[in-house]
Amino acid sequence: MSRKALFITLLFCALAQAPIFPSRQLQAQQAKPTSTPVAATDFARLIERLSEPGGYFDTDNLISNEASFQHVMGALRKRNVTGGAYIGVGPDTGFTYIAQIRPKLAFMIDIRRDNLLQHLWFKALFAMSRNRLEYLCHIFGKPMPVDVKAWDAKSIAQLLEYLDKTPKKTELFEQTRNEIQTRVKAMGLPLKADELDNIRRIHQEFFNAGLELRFTSKGRGSRSYYPDYRDLLLEKDLTGKQCNYLVNEADFQYVKSLEDKDLIIPVVGDLAGKAALANIGKYIAEKGEKVSAFYTSNVEFYLMRGYGSSFDQFAENLRQLPRNEHSVFIRSYFNGSMGYDHPQTVNGYYSTQLLQTLDSFVKEFGSGGYQSYQDLISKHLLELK
Repeated sequence: MSRKALFITLLFCALAQAPIFPSRQLQAQQAKPTSTPVAATDFARLIERLSEPGGYFDTDNLISNEASFQHVMGALRKRNVTGGAYIGVGPDTGFTYIAQIRPKLAFMIDIRRDNLLQHLWFKALFAMSRNRLEYLCHIFGKPMPVDVKAWDAKSIAQLLEYLDKTPKKTELFEQTRNEIQTRVKAMGLPLKADELDNIRRIHQEFFNAGLELRFTSKGRGSRSYYPDYRDLLLEKDLTGKQCNYLVNEADFQYVKSLEDKDLIIPVVGDLAGKAALANIGKYIAEKGEKVSAFYTSNVEFYLMRGYGSSFDQFAENLRQLPRNEHSVFIRSYFNGSMGYDHPQTVNGYYSTQLLQTLDSFVKEFGSGGYQSYQDLISKHLLELK
């Protein structure tokens, strides 16, 4: 081959490999989906360390169906139930107990993985919100006033009045929902596409229903006596005090501070399983803390009736939790579940809150004293008034 022919050949090869249209090549690279997973954070690793495989329950649990859940607050204050570690099931009901008890850390445990997803949503909302009004506006797709910080001292009634008179905006809601997706992904927990979609669905439910959102069961209609979100915000304890975590700014900021420090940890687990609750107990002990309060709602009703794992395993899990003389159970009894209203039922309420020390439960169970759900909801109960 002559030198001229060789030069032409090499030049052709070089041109063939050169990025003749660099902008198109860049666009192609940008269009490729990334296969690099988000780095797991300490928060994400802790969730996975404590959790166990999820299970099914036929409720959405977006909000509580217990209008009575604040009725124990006066008794908690009297008994000096404070600090330590809080454990509870359900959605933001636990935030109100946290605002009252002021624990150093908290665990939101639920057999449904959807509950974990909702708590990731809550965590993102707290991170995005300077105060209560901004938090509520993010939830319901409402524009915020220019002087949003001036609302710190406003009452919950004034906040609700603002929400009622301010039209929701779909564009604003979508913008917030997209930011939440970004924040949730950055938490480092491996989430499937359908789980991210589920977080979007949860937010959509709040946006669609607004303050009239109610608890629902799958395959069963919503009950007229279930409180809506507005009712839960305005409820009072038995002393007449409003205790919801969104009633005053100091309570909201305390819950936000725990969220921002990764000290509210959502856990997937069965209370009667062999891993999650035991793992939580060990972690609390590692931190040198005791359980201050354990909110179980009416989960024990299902355990004692043979749904899921055994009540005996639940009792054993509870026996191993680090506790002291101030540690309490907060339970819920639903009137009619045993064919009668509970003696501690407050007139006009379908649900009834029950309070008991963990020590008394462990002692009674150890002596074989819990042979029925009737035993559980009647022995060693503390006065709420």
